[in-house]
Amino acid sequence: MKFFPLIWSNLKRRKVRTAFTLLSILVAFLLFGYLAAIRMAFSMGVDMVGTDRLSTIHKTAIIMPLPISYKDRIASVPGVEAVTHLNWFGGVYQDPKNFFPQMAVDTDTYLDMYPEQVLPKDQEAAWKADRTGAIVGRATANRFGWKVGDRVPIQGTIYRKTDGSALWEFTIRGIYDGKEKGVDTSSFYFHYDYLNQAARGGNLGIVGWYVLRIDNPEHAAEISRKIDSLFANSPAETKTQTEKALAQSFANQVGDVGRILTGILLAVFFTLLLVVGNTMAQAVRERTNEIAVLKTLGFSHSQALGLVLAESCLIAVLGGLAGLGIAWALVSMGDPTNGQLPVFFLPGRDAVLGVVFAVLLGLVTGFLPAVSAMRLRIAEALRR
Repeated sequence: MKFFPLIWSNLKRRKVRTAFTLLSILVAFLLFGYLAAIRMAFSMGVDMVGTDRLSTIHKTAIIMPLPISYKDRIASVPGVEAVTHLNWFGGVYQDPKNFFPQMAVDTDTYLDMYPEQVLPKDQEAAWKADRTGAIVGRATANRFGWKVGDRVPIQGTIYRKTDGSALWEFTIRGIYDGKEKGVDTSSFYFHYDYLNQAARGGNLGIVGWYVLRIDNPEHAAEISRKIDSLFANSPAETKTQTEKALAQSFANQVGDVGRILTGILLAVFFTLLLVVGNTMAQAVRERTNEIAVLKTLGFSHSQALGLVLAESCLIAVLGGLAGLGIAWALVSMGDPTNGQLPVFFLPGRDAVLGVVFAVLLGLVTGFLPAVSAMRLRIAEALRR
C-alpha cells in the first residue's frame, strides 16, 4: 500500500486516456453483468430444478398426452417415492401477448413435489377446497396486479368446456413465492379435476407428463429404464429423464442462449484486452526514464514489475467493479419485459466471476509492459 500514491499519480498523468480506458472497461463489465441476468432468465430455472426428480413424457413429444392410469404403475417402480402429474393448458389472458405458463395439476401432490415453491398454508387449504381455484407465482401476480380473491378469465386455445365455451374462469386462492432466487414464479396452476371434468367430453383421462421423486439421484438412469420398459410397445410409450434434462430441452427451444452470450462476451473482452493492453504499453513507454530513475534509487526488478502490474490491475478492477455495480443496480430495477421472464437477477457466482475476470484482465494486459519495465536497463533508458 505504501506505493499506492505513486500508482495513483501515474493513472492521473493522462486523465483523458485513463477516463476512456475506465469507461471501456466499465461498459464491458456492465454488459457482462446484464447478459448474465438474461442468461439466467432464458435458462428457465434449469439450475434450480431438483436433483431427485425425474420427468416422464410421451416418447414421441411432450405435446403428446399420456394416460392418467400410468400414475399408479409408475408409483409401483422400486425407488420411486412420489408421483404427480401436470397438463399444459395454453390459454390466453386478455391478449395473446400476455403469455405465462398455465398448467392443470394434481393439487393433492403438486406442492409436496415442489417444496421450492412456497405457499402459505391457509392459501393452500383455500386452493384445494375450491374446484375453480388457482395459485399464481409472485412475478405474474405483480405483472397483472392480481391479488387473492380476484376472478381471472382465461380463453382456452386447446380445451373447450362441455357447453362449447372456450372461456374458463378461475379464482386466485394463493400467490406463491420462490424459496430462493432463481425459482420460477411466473406460472399459474389450477385443479386438474376441474379440467378433466369440465372439458368437452368430460373425463379426459389423459395428462401432459408425470414428475416423480426418487430415493437416490444416483439411480436415476436405472429407474428411468424400468419406467420406460413398463410401457414399451404400448400405444403411448414413454421417455423418462431427469427434470434438469427436460428443463434444458425447453430452454434450448429458443436457442443455445448461453453459447450465444458467451460468444458476444468473448468478442467484447478480446477487444477490451487489446485496448487496455495498448494503453498500458503506451503508459510504460512514456515513463521509461522515470522507471530508470526508480531503479537508480534502489527499486528492484521485481518492484518495477509489481508497480506496472498493480497499476494495470487497479484500473481493471475499478472499471470492472463500477460496471458490475451499475449492472446490479439496473437488474435490481426489475424485469425489462414487465414480468415475462421467469427469473431475472444477477447470480452471485457470476458477480464473483466478473471480479475474477477483472483481476485477470489487469494481469494479462499488464504482463508484457511489466516484463518490459523489469528488463529495462538503466543506462539505455536514461539515454532515450
